[in-house]
Amino acid sequence: MLIDAHCHLDFPDFDVDRAAIFERANAVGVEHFVVPGTTRARWPAVLALGKRADISVCLGLHPYFLDQHRFNEHGRDAQRISDDDDLLALQEALDAHPEVVALGECGIDARFEDTLDAQWALFKAQLRIAKVRHLPVVIHCVRANDQVAKCLKEIGLPAGGLIHAFAGSWQQAQRFLELGFVLGLGGAMTHERAKRLRRCVADLPTHGFVLETDSPDMPPAGFKGLRNEPARLAMIANEVATLRKTPCATLEKLTTANAARVFNLAVCSSH
Repeated sequence: MLIDAHCHLDFPDFDVDRAAIFERANAVGVEHFVVPGTTRARWPAVLALGKRADISVCLGLHPYFLDQHRFNEHGRDAQRISDDDDLLALQEALDAHPEVVALGECGIDARFEDTLDAQWALFKAQLRIAKVRHLPVVIHCVRANDQVAKCLKEIGLPAGGLIHAFAGSWQQAQRFLELGFVLGLGGAMTHERAKRLRRCVADLPTHGFVLETDSPDMPPAGFKGLRNEPARLAMIANEVATLRKTPCATLEKLTTANAARVFNLAVCSSH
């Protein structure tokens, strides 16, 4: 059994063949899916998918869609935030939906320098919400590994979480692991040119990573420009197993256990 620890199956990209997506994934052993929320407008679609027994969901506000979020970046007290504020809506949604397994996707994307101040305000506000609720956090971190690790250490989250699509150095990986996070390994590490990342993957401790596709984005090597989907998680698993010189069955078992631990999932491997 494989768990796709990060896939956006609510996105419109899958509206035409969503049922077939699940069939193809199941055919190669991908049996559970973690779907993160990205904007308030998409939360209903995410929650609707969460009614499936094979899907677990997260709710959050993604930095890439900053222009779609409404929030008071200076106000920490929910009583002082207007009713249409997305941070207040997030708190209310988490309280109303105890089935949500994590807060996310949230984080920092340093490619967009002009919005960094607002990104940090939104990110830290979401971390505070997660801390109060003892929820793990799913973090989007692009070109900001050191700064995000420092922030996480300062806030001190009790439930850790997932560093989605990790592509940093060994030292950065160690820092996140020490903070109680696991690293999401996906399409990026299947490319031969990602030599530093591939070396890191080979040396990670067995408890330190999960597998993910980030569907419909980040396709593995050989599928550039094509829509990604959870069935390709099997290719990612094979690549990780090869790099680590580990039998595929062993890798499946440990990554399933890691994802179940991080997200408190009531799933067990069929192998």
